Amino acid sequence: MKKEILGQLIIDSEETMYHIAKSLLYNDADCADAIQEAIVKAFAKLHTLKDDSYAKTWLIRIVMNECYAIMRKEKKIISLQDYQMNEQETESKDYSDLYEAIFHLPEQIKLCVTLYYMEGYSVKEVAALLDTTESAVKNRLAKARGKLKEALAD
Repeated sequence: MKKEILGQLIIDSEETMYHIAKSLLYNDADCADAIQEAIVKAFAKLHTLKDDSYAKTWLIRIVMNECYAIMRKEKKIISLQDYQMNEQETESKDYSDLYEAIFHLPEQIKLCVTLYYMEGYSVKEVAALLDTTESAVKNRLAKARGKLKEALAD
C-alpha cells in the first residue's frame, strides 16, 4: 500500500478512530493523542501490512493499542488538585445518558457496542477485530443491552 492511499484511508476512517478512542478513553485530549500516535505508527509500520484489504482493521487495531498504552500510563496516582480540576471539566460537558452508560460498561463490552452499533461492523468483523469468537461477541452485545437497559431505567 502506498502512503497516499493510507492517508486517504486515515481521512475516511477519522470518525471510526475517534469512536474507538472515545469508547476506551474518557478525555478528549487522550483520544486525540491516541489517534495521533496511531497515525504516526501506521505510516512508520506501513511495510508490515501484508494485505491491503485489511488496512482499515489494521489501523483500528493500532488505535486500540495506543488507547491501551495511554490507559496503562494513566493508572498512576494523580494529585487531589488535578482530580478536582478534572471533575469540574467533566461536570461542564454535556454527555447524554446513553453515552455515559456506555462509558461505564466493561472494556470488552464497550468495544463490541461501539464497533457493532456505532460503526456498523458485523458480528463476524467485530470478532476478527477483537480476536475472539462470534458467540463471544453476541454474548457481550446481549450483556451490554441488559446493562444499558438497567442503567437507563434509573
